Amino acid sequence: MTFTKEADFEEALVHELKNKGWEHEVLTYPSEADLLKNWANILFENNRDIDRLNDTSLTTSEMQQIVEQITDLKTPLKLNGFINGKTVSIIRDNPDDKLHLGKEISLKIYDRQEIAAGQSRYQIVQQPQFKSKSKILNNRRGDLLLLINGMPVIHIELKRSGVSVSQAYHQIEKYSAEGIFSGLFSLVQVFVAMEPQETVYFSNSGVDGTFNPDFYFHWADFNNEPINDWKAIASTLLSIPMAHQLIGFYTVADGSDGVLKVMRSYQYYAANAISDKVAKTDWQNNNSLGGYIWHTTGSGKTMTSFKSAQLIANSKDADKVIFLMDRIELGTQSLREYQGFSGDNEDVQATENTGVLITKLKSSDPANTLIVSSIQKMSNINEEDGVLNSHDIELIV
Repeated sequence: MTFTKEADFEEALVHELKNKGWEHEVLTYPSEADLLKNWANILFENNRDIDRLNDTSLTTSEMQQIVEQITDLKTPLKLNGFINGKTVSIIRDNPDDKLHLGKEISLKIYDRQEIAAGQSRYQIVQQPQFKSKSKILNNRRGDLLLLINGMPVIHIELKRSGVSVSQAYHQIEKYSAEGIFSGLFSLVQVFVAMEPQETVYFSNSGVDGTFNPDFYFHWADFNNEPINDWKAIASTLLSIPMAHQLIGFYTVADGSDGVLKVMRSYQYYAANAISDKVAKTDWQNNNSLGGYIWHTTGSGKTMTSFKSAQLIANSKDADKVIFLMDRIELGTQSLREYQGFSGDNEDVQATENTGVLITKLKSSDPANTLIVSSIQKMSNINEEDGVLNSHDIELIV
């Protein structure tokens, strides 16, 4: 399909998204203040029980408390932790809530496990208004924003047929340099640049960050065949549940370099297939088969393995997830990368020696679920004279 006008393309995409899990009521031409009111309404509906908002609405100043927390976090990397942290705390100042007035309460904002279920809301914003941060720059209008539970997490810029997709992502880069993705809009995790026959997506580098075109990705199917048609993109990458999963599971806040990263399509399919296989495996069957994944240098194997391990650990489908390396120096590097990928509420355990490995394998502490070690330490377990007794073996197995 050819679109001679960008507005026609925008309307067609909105129509398609409505059929792919997004709400039919579109928010048009909203300001940041309008979107804050919308978010406040959703927070109220999702937290109106007596232990939270006690059926009294959020005040403007209470919402400002949340915005100040967002502003203090500054970077998309830290804001990824905010979004996936499930809750946000405020001090109640609404006098109608006599039970909690002056007290701290915790509000549920997002649960990555509630995919197209529970209290999850999926809204489309058309032509959002961005107020300029400088007197010499004009105010801006975006094309589309996608909100999950009232939070703007995906920003889309469109171009009509015949206009290079590069113009769409250069526009995003320009808007970012102008500082419009701040305040509430700093919650955006993923940018999408589209023209009818090509789409690229990439993570938000933040106001002070630098965009790297090497990490502008094209989406592909399970067989790694590129998906270019806009309708197919709406049915896959931008659909619900995929968009929810993208924000909740397949963006990675890399603490080692301070950069928010989004996974390539083949990384998503690999991690998803591995965790799904583990979930469906009968662990009482002694004939269970293993498997392997290979790829080229620089393809993101470590991130894929970490995300697979994280998904398995979080799903409770395995008591332990052990990442074994065949060289000590590789193990040190992988441990550092794993710890960089892990969130504030996740633990990646090192094993200084075989004794420590045994202790962590025996442990029932959830903090000892994800372990990085070496083949050498694992093979030494049987050689450690007197280290293991039958009870220890039972705990490990």
